[in-house]
Amino acid sequence: MSNIHMPVYLLVVLLGTALVIPLMAKMTNRIVNIFLTYAIMIAAILSVFTLVNVLLNGAFTYHFGLWHPSYGIEFVVDEFSAAMTVLVTVMSALVIIYSFKDVEHELEGHVIPGYYTLIFLMLFSMVGMTLTNDLFNMYVFMEILSLTSCGIVSIKRKRENLMASLKYLMLGAIGSISILLGIAFLYMVTGSLNMTISYDLIQNAWSIYPRNILVALGFILTGFGIKAAVFPLHTWLPDAHSTAPTPSSALLSGLVVKIYIFGAIKILFRVIGINIISEVGIPLFITYFAIIGMIMGSVFAIGQKDIKRILAYSSVAQIGYIILGIGLATESGLSVSLFHVVTHALMKSALFLSAGAVIYQTGKRNVNELNGIGYQMPVTMTVFSVGALGMIGIPGINGFMSKWYLSFAVLEAGRPLILLVILLSSFLNAIYYLPIIINAFLRESKDRENILERDQVPKSMLIPMGIIAGLCILFGFFPQLIMGVIERAVLTFFNI
Repeated sequence: MSNIHMPVYLLVVLLGTALVIPLMAKMTNRIVNIFLTYAIMIAAILSVFTLVNVLLNGAFTYHFGLWHPSYGIEFVVDEFSAAMTVLVTVMSALVIIYSFKDVEHELEGHVIPGYYTLIFLMLFSMVGMTLTNDLFNMYVFMEILSLTSCGIVSIKRKRENLMASLKYLMLGAIGSISILLGIAFLYMVTGSLNMTISYDLIQNAWSIYPRNILVALGFILTGFGIKAAVFPLHTWLPDAHSTAPTPSSALLSGLVVKIYIFGAIKILFRVIGINIISEVGIPLFITYFAIIGMIMGSVFAIGQKDIKRILAYSSVAQIGYIILGIGLATESGLSVSLFHVVTHALMKSALFLSAGAVIYQTGKRNVNELNGIGYQMPVTMTVFSVGALGMIGIPGINGFMSKWYLSFAVLEAGRPLILLVILLSSFLNAIYYLPIIINAFLRESKDRENILERDQVPKSMLIPMGIIAGLCILFGFFPQLIMGVIERAVLTFFNI
């Protein structure tokens, strides 16, 4: 197998799986689950091999049909795209294995094949968006991602799901139109859709067509702000993430919104360039929205009682951390941003999957009803506690290292006052996470005695949850395992 073709094989595996699933509708769930497990594991292995190849031999470009990049489709497989592809496939593998029993509980049997078709199409589009070096190609993958994301929210066919997916679709359409208009303005200036070629042309065109480029930036940042749920453009997220099936919630919060952030990063740094965005004050503009989001996301979360809505609003706050790192417009800031992408994906997946396990076993969603649940479901609530304590920033969990690195990046950028915002956000996180943990392990249940029992949840749900919690702790003690790769990836945005 040629190393250079691995990213394409990865896309073929994901797309081929999505096409084959409907043909397996009459087969037993066990056979379908085995097939899906092999498919996503092969995809994860291909992505890991691709990353290893890039780390050992350097980045490479892949030209489809050997067309010249100025009018053909080009993939750039570098440290950034390879590392993020590993994140997408590995996290998705754990969530999909978890989902086998959970979707049987949440969905009607006849829609399950369609659900997994949407999931694999969604993974196909996420990997495509990460790898592509073509603006229009990125837009096409983005539209596939938007439609499949709406599909996995509405799959339950309940009123609240349909309303949430409709809101998601309408706001997502506004975001898509904004991004397309921004790309059109950039094409007007450059005459090219290739990111690398556009970068060189925009550096020369900036002095001639500054207004066109500024308008393009405005449309693109607004569009990606909607799709990534940056406050105050987040209004679709709480309904969509809280009503979707639990595996969908984990994927949407842990991965999907991050892919849109990747798209924004690529356009800001690889198409427009750090010099231009710094000259017009884009980083400062982004920082203001990040700070507001870090605070207001947590404020809204404090007022919620439904556990999945709490986690959804928490995502709005955590997106603020990621955006803050980008807004610093430094190598260390962008490194922290990507590091938090990984840590948040792990922590939020642990939280959503453990919350889903509680709903699976008890049917309870209201946090006021979870007194003593830690004795009834000790493994599940331990996983939840790891994720929650990581969000607060307790040492020994990866979330602490995110805030530690972010604090140093803020000081390096000469913005020490933002440290107060980070501390305030952590305090607000503690306000809504700690009571859940305390009530689960230290309060008496109204329904039963606090006698320690085993979780009555299938092992196929418990094992992925445990692995994710273990990774949260592992990267809390050894953050350089991923930070080293991320620091190499960030250099691709500043050494253009």
